Amino acid sequence: MAWSNQLKEVANTRPLFMTIYATVVIGILVSSFYVFSAVFSSSNSVSSPWFSASAPSGDVAEASSPSFSQPSNASRQIAVSIAPDSASVPESKFLKPIWKAPPPGSKMPPLETFKLTKELVQQRVKDNVVVVTFGNFAFMDFILTWVKHLSDMGVDNLLVGAMDTKLLEALYWKGIPVFDMGSHMSTIDVGWGSPTFHKMGREKVILIDSILPYGFELLMCDTDMVWLKNPLPYFARYPEADVLTSTDQVSPTVVDDQLEEWRQAGAAYNIGMFHWRPTETSMKLAKEWKELLLADEKVWDQNGFNDLVRRQLGPPVDEDSGLVYAYDGNLKLGLLPASIFCSGHTYFVQAMYQQLKLEPYAVHTTFQYAGGFLTFKPNIPKSLLLDGEHNIESHFALVNYQIKQIRTALAIASLLGRTLVMPPLWCRLDRLWFGHPGVLVGTLTRQPFICPLDHVFEVNVMLKEFPEEELGPGINFREYSFLDNPSVPQQVKNSWLDVHLCQEGSHGCEVSNSTTQVGILKFPKRSTEEMFKTIFSSFKDVKVIQFSSMQDAFLGFSDKTREERFRKRVKRYTGIWCCVENQSPGHIYYDMYWDEKPGWKPKPPQTPAEDHPPL
Repeated sequence: MAWSNQLKEVANTRPLFMTIYATVVIGILVSSFYVFSAVFSSSNSVSSPWFSASAPSGDVAEASSPSFSQPSNASRQIAVSIAPDSASVPESKFLKPIWKAPPPGSKMPPLETFKLTKELVQQRVKDNVVVVTFGNFAFMDFILTWVKHLSDMGVDNLLVGAMDTKLLEALYWKGIPVFDMGSHMSTIDVGWGSPTFHKMGREKVILIDSILPYGFELLMCDTDMVWLKNPLPYFARYPEADVLTSTDQVSPTVVDDQLEEWRQAGAAYNIGMFHWRPTETSMKLAKEWKELLLADEKVWDQNGFNDLVRRQLGPPVDEDSGLVYAYDGNLKLGLLPASIFCSGHTYFVQAMYQQLKLEPYAVHTTFQYAGGFLTFKPNIPKSLLLDGEHNIESHFALVNYQIKQIRTALAIASLLGRTLVMPPLWCRLDRLWFGHPGVLVGTLTRQPFICPLDHVFEVNVMLKEFPEEELGPGINFREYSFLDNPSVPQQVKNSWLDVHLCQEGSHGCEVSNSTTQVGILKFPKRSTEEMFKTIFSSFKDVKVIQFSSMQDAFLGFSDKTREERFRKRVKRYTGIWCCVENQSPGHIYYDMYWDEKPGWKPKPPQTPAEDHPPL
C-alpha cells in the first residue's frame, strides 16, 4: 500500500520522523470517528419537541427573549431583565434546560404533541413536584417574568398551560415547556368578573383536578405573581399538608416564617399560589370544587374554594405544625404566612417582610391597581355654584349634584379596578358641631368654597375594611390634589387618557377603543358594564383615565348581587351636615341615593326613629 511504502521509506531514510508521522495519521482516524458518532447520534435522537432542543445561536436567543429594563426604584417594582443567559442556567441531569429554543429552520410540531398527559407532565417533574401556571397571549410578559425568576433560582420543573395557540407557539419557540389547554380563548386581556374571567378560573380548577391523579405534587400559580426565592424547600417542611395556600391576610398572625395562625387569619384564602399533594382528600376537594363551579357559572372560583375549605375548620392537626383539619375533617390545611408569601399590600405598602426581618419567597400582585387611577371633571352648573342665596337648600342642591357623580365614579372605579381621585368638593355652608347661620360670623370664609372631604363623606368609613361577601370589593380613593403632588412619578402623570362622554348615535360616538389624533376617546353615555369592560381593557396600562363628566355615564352593574353590595357599601360613605340653628337635633343626613327618593328635602330628623343614616 502507498501509505506503508511511504512509512518504510521514511523508516529507512529518516527514523526521527517515524513517530511523528504515525501520530498524525492516528489523530485523523480518531477525530473522524468522533465526528461521525456525533452526527449519527444527533440524527437518531427522539424526544418531546420542547424537552430536547439545540442551543440557539446568539442572534436567535436575543430575538426570542426580550428584556425589561431594570426599574430605578427596586422596592416598588419587581420586573427584571428576562433575556436568559444560557451559561447561567444549569442543566439538570433529568430535565432539559429552560430557554433552549428549537434550532432555526425547524418546524412547529403538531398541536396534539402538546396535549396534557401524565407522560408530558412527568418529563418536567423533579422530586415528584411540578410548578404550573397558565394564561393566554395577553399575559405573555407576565409568563416570561414568572419563568425567568424560577429558572434563575434553579427551579426548572415547571410547565405553562397555553389557553390559545398564539401563546403556545410563542413559548415553544422560546424554549419554555408548554402544553395545550384546549380552550382556544381570546388572546386579549380579560376583565375582572367577565364571563371569560370566570372561564379562566374554571380552567384552573379543571387543571388541578386533571394533574393530581397523575400522582405528582402541584404548585399552582397565577401569572401575576413573582417568585423571589425557591419555595420548594419551604413546602417540604410540611410533608403532612394536603394543601398549603396563600391568603389575603394584611395583618400578621405570626412574626416568624411559621404558618399563619389559622384561628386568627380571617381573610380570604387566596388561590393565586397554593401547593397541593396528591392525597385522597385533596383530590376529593378538587373534584367537588370543579363540580361546584361547573354547576353555577356565577360562582367565583376563589369564593367556591373558600366555601368548601371552611366548611369545617378545626381542630389543629397537632400542637406545633400550624396545620388544621378542614373541608371534610380530613384535609390537612396550612396557611402560608403573608409576610413572606406576600400580597401586593404586605409587600409594597407595608413591606411587612422588612419590618419582621424576613426574606420573602413570593409576591402576588393583589391589592395592586394595574388599571391606575380614575378621575373626572365635575362640571358643576354655574346656577348651583353661584346663583341665589347661600342657604341649606342651595347648599344641598350643590352637594347632592356632586354626590351623584361621585357615586357613579365609585362604581366605575370598582368596575375597572382603578383608584378614584376624588374631585374638589364645593360647599356653600360650613360644617361645625353646633347650630350656625352657614359660616362662622367674623371669619373670612368665602362662599362657595372647596370644603374638606370629611365635611360630606365619612372618610374613616371609606377606609374601613368590610366583608367583601356583604359589601363587595373595597374601592380605593385619593385626595383631589393627588395628581398635583410632586411625589407622584412623572410617568404616571404622562400616561393619560381623556374620555369624552357623548350621545350614542351622534357623529363619532361609537363603541370603540380608537382614540382621536389628540388622544381623546369618545364614549357613549349610559353605557353598560360589558361596554366598559370591553373598551377599557385595551387601556389597562394607561395610568390615568379622566372622564369629561360622570353625568349619566354608567347604567349600573349587570350582576344584581354586585349592584346590591355596592349600594350597601356606598350608602355608608356619606355623613351629616351640622347644624340648623335653634333646633334639636339640628343635623341633616346626606344621602348617596337622594335622587331615587321623590320629594327628598334637606331637613333634620323629625323623630328619634328617623335619626339614623339612610342605609
